[in-house]
Amino acid sequence: MKAASLRTLFIILALIAVNLLSAFVFFRLDLTEEKRYTLSPATQSLLAGLPDDIHVDVYLTGDLPPGFKRLENAVRETLDEFQATAGKPVTFRFIDPDAITDADAKSKLIDRLQQRGLLPTNLFAKEGGKRTEKLVFPGAIVSYKGKEAAALLLKGNKTASPEEQLNQSYEGVEFQLASVIRKLTQQEGNRRRVGLLYGHTQVPPSRFADLLASVQENYDLFFIDMSKPGPIAGLDAILVPKPDRPFSDDEVFKLDQFVVNGGRALFFVDGQRVDSVNNEGTYAQPLALNLDDLFFRWGVRVNRNVVKDLYCAPIPLNVGNIGDKPNIQLVPWRFYPLLNNFGNSGNPIVRNLDALLSRFVSTLDTVRATGGDGQPIRKTPLLLTSPYTQMLKAPALISYNEARQQPDPKTYTGGPQLVGCLLEGRFQSLFANRILPGDPRANGFRAVGEPSRVLVCSDGDLIINDVDYKRNAPYPLGFDRYTRTTFANKDFALNAIDYLVDPDGVIAARTRTVTLRPLDKIRVDAGRTGWQLLNVLGPLALIGLVGMVWQFARRKRYGA
Repeated sequence: MKAASLRTLFIILALIAVNLLSAFVFFRLDLTEEKRYTLSPATQSLLAGLPDDIHVDVYLTGDLPPGFKRLENAVRETLDEFQATAGKPVTFRFIDPDAITDADAKSKLIDRLQQRGLLPTNLFAKEGGKRTEKLVFPGAIVSYKGKEAAALLLKGNKTASPEEQLNQSYEGVEFQLASVIRKLTQQEGNRRRVGLLYGHTQVPPSRFADLLASVQENYDLFFIDMSKPGPIAGLDAILVPKPDRPFSDDEVFKLDQFVVNGGRALFFVDGQRVDSVNNEGTYAQPLALNLDDLFFRWGVRVNRNVVKDLYCAPIPLNVGNIGDKPNIQLVPWRFYPLLNNFGNSGNPIVRNLDALLSRFVSTLDTVRATGGDGQPIRKTPLLLTSPYTQMLKAPALISYNEARQQPDPKTYTGGPQLVGCLLEGRFQSLFANRILPGDPRANGFRAVGEPSRVLVCSDGDLIINDVDYKRNAPYPLGFDRYTRTTFANKDFALNAIDYLVDPDGVIAARTRTVTLRPLDKIRVDAGRTGWQLLNVLGPLALIGLVGMVWQFARRKRYGA
C-alpha cells in the first residue's frame, strides 16, 4: 500500500509541475506532413505586431456536407493558430444564419453580409441518397477599431471538381484571413508605395476605377506624369496600364533605370490596336509603343498578332430576325479567350486562381537574356491560353461573322500561347555603353543594379472594368455583364502587386499545399452498413474487451 501511495503522490506532483510549467512555457508541435497547422513567417510577424484587438465572425457553420465541414474546421484551426501567435487578443465566433429564428433579424443579417461583399452560395449536396439544398455564406467579417472587411473563404478554380475547389479553399484560408487583417491594421507611413503611369492611354479613368480602389486599400497610390523631368523615385512598384501611345526615349530611360535600381514594374500592354469599327467587324492594327528593345533586354517580346481561342467568352450578337425583331443571342467570341492555364510554376500569384477574362490578346515570346551579374533572367510563365488556338498577324480583319460560324477544331492547332510572364533577376540597362560622359542623363546612371521583378502581360484589357452607364457606376474588375460572371482578373492583379513588392510577405501563404486524399466512394457506398455498425459497436466491444482483460488480471494477481 505504501508503494501505491507513493506512486499516486508522484503522479499528482508531476501533473502539478506540468501545469505550472505550461503557464510559463508555451509550444505547439505540427506533426502533419504538409505542416498544415504552421503559419507562414509573414503571417506570424503580422499577428505578433497587432496594434489592437481583432474579432472575426465566421458565417460558414451549421449543418454542412463533409467537404464544407472540413473547410469550417480549417477556418477554426487557423483562427486557433492566430490566437496562439497574436500579440493582441484575437477573438472569433461562428454564426449560423439558418439558426436565427426571427425572420426580420435574419433578413437584416443577410442584407448586411451582402453589403459587406459576402454573397451566398446555393449549396446542393447528396448524402445517403438524399438531395439537400441550403444557402450558405462561405466567408467571415473581420472587425478592427470600428472598421470591418470581408474575407471570402470559398475560393479556387471553378473548373475543378467540387472536392478540388474545396481543397483549394482549404489551402487559402490563412491567406484570405491574413490579407484582410493586414488591410485593416496597416498604419499610415508603413504602407508600400505604388505608382500608376498616366498620359499614355486613352482609356477613361472610370475603366480603371475598381482596380485603383482595390490598390488603395493596401497601398499608397501615386500618379506618375512621365513628361516631368527627373527619374521615377520613391516608389516600390509602378503599374503601366494599357498604353496606346508610344513612349519617348527619355521615358524608356526612366523605366529602364527604375527597374535597374530595384523597382518593380507591371506592364499590361497590347501588341495590336483594335479599332476602325464597321459593319463587317473591326481591324487589329500593329501597335508600336517603343518598348520592344526594353522588353527584349529583359527577356520577353510582345508579338504583333491576335489570338483566337476555342475556350472563350460569349458576346451578344444578332443571329437573325424573329418576325421584325432581331434575335440577339450569346455566341462564343473566340477573340475573348478565357485564361485558365497557369503553367506548372506553382507561383503564389496564380496558385488556385480562377479563370481570367481577356480581350484581343497578343502572344509573348521569351528570349535569352542575361542579367548584369552574368546569371540568366529567370522567366516564369504565368498566363497561357488553351491548346486550341489560332494566331492572326496584324493587320487583320476581326469579322463578326466568325461568331456565327461553327469553328473547325482541326484548324485550331496553335497550342498554348504565352500571354503573361514573370521576369526576375538583376537586370542590365538597355542604355549600357550608350550614355556618353557629356550626356545629362549620365549623372546617377547605373548599367547594373539591384535584383528586381517585372511582370509583362500582352493584354491591356486584363485590368479594365466595364461600366454600368445606366447607374454611372463601374462594374467589379473581371465582371462580365453578359454572362453575369465574375472572373479572377482583380485577384490576379492584386496578387501580382503583392508578390512583386514583397514575395516573402502574406502572399507566401498562397504556396501552402494540402494533399487531397479522397476515399474510394464505390467501396464506401458498398460497405456503408458495415462501417456504420463498426463505428457504433466497435467502441462498445473495445470497452468490453478492456474490462475483461482488467478483470482477468485482477483475478490472477489477487486470486479472487
